[in-house]
Amino acid sequence: MEKQTQSLGLLALGANLPSSAGIPKASLQFALQAITDRGPQIRAVSRFWQTPAFPAGSGPDYVNAAAVIATDLDAPALLELLHGIEGEMGRTRDNGRWQARGVDLDLLALDGLVLPDAGTHDHWRLLPPDRQRIEAPDRLILPHPRMQDRAFVLVPLAEVAPGWIHPRLGRTVAQMRDALPPQAFEGMSLADT
Repeated sequence: MEKQTQSLGLLALGANLPSSAGIPKASLQFALQAITDRGPQIRAVSRFWQTPAFPAGSGPDYVNAAAVIATDLDAPALLELLHGIEGEMGRTRDNGRWQARGVDLDLLALDGLVLPDAGTHDHWRLLPPDRQRIEAPDRLILPHPRMQDRAFVLVPLAEVAPGWIHPRLGRTVAQMRDALPPQAFEGMSLADT
């Protein structure tokens, strides 16, 4: 039998409410261990960052982090694994978009894969902000269509994968972070250890 090559995945982790694992930092630590327990290997984890809830005023501050993993799973199976961990920790997906939550595990990218295709990815990546709040794709879109817009994703991700190149934008994580306006970083700080 031929051995499957491992892919590198980029993950964003966040929490701003307690979960079954405890306070947000404990939730992220629990989720990282749960990922490892199910097969993917954690290659790097950023520091934990405290960031204002998005949109502003929608809840307590988040604790955010990013991780690089090595996995034999394909993208749908990896997303299913992440959603399974969220469910085990008490997350439900019936509260609408951008709500406070005890854990949020996002698959940002898997190597340089573009899913489901370039045109669909571009549609969701370029969706106007007023439509982002009410429209959501019915399938996995990779890379995550909002990652290039979010300091709370790019700041921790730049600690662990600064040179990863977005396959549709042709920019590294560090370049995407540096292209954000100064107000995107307002209120961000390292979480207390």
